[in-house]
Amino acid sequence: MVSEEREKTATMREKLILAGIRVIEENGVSGFSIRRTAAACGVSCAAPYKHFRDKEDLMTAIIRYIRDRWHERQLELLKEFAGECVRRQLIEISLAYIRFLMDNPHFRSIIMIKDPAMLPEQVRLKSELSGVVRGLIDQYCRETGMSEERRQVKTFIIRSLIYGAALMFDNGEIAYNDYNFGLIAAAIDREFDLE
Repeated sequence: MVSEEREKTATMREKLILAGIRVIEENGVSGFSIRRTAAACGVSCAAPYKHFRDKEDLMTAIIRYIRDRWHERQLELLKEFAGECVRRQLIEISLAYIRFLMDNPHFRSIIMIKDPAMLPEQVRLKSELSGVVRGLIDQYCRETGMSEERRQVKTFIIRSLIYGAALMFDNGEIAYNDYNFGLIAAAIDREFDLE
């Protein structure tokens, strides 16, 4: 979650981005507007236009902001597990992404947006959120000689485990605890033992 400390020290641009995230979470994409974002931020309707051309520019900045927060976390993890095998890195990144989704519920509403009106740049930025996971799966499959078809299957299953677990945690279907994270880690690990 974005800390109160970060919100206090945020620039006006970042405050508008955070307010835009809240607007989308509360009102959905159809209820997202510059006017609502300005009101949520406590500034005039004209203030956002000093930082963003229009609503689409603000939406792109929101997606980029979320992508950048996750990218920062991934870099920390890759550094922390640099000496580990690719499989271990993949498990750790996957578990961290679930935690990122759970710790930032306001980000999930943006990450899960499916809107045919999204600009190609916005779709590209959203897809970058899972780029490291996909890259680690690709690397592992290459190293172990898995076929392209198996790589696609593994990518689908691992990503399904990540998003499915986050949804089940969020819905209260499973407890958000270390035991269940251990089960998810074991499921991801086991997936790479299956042909």
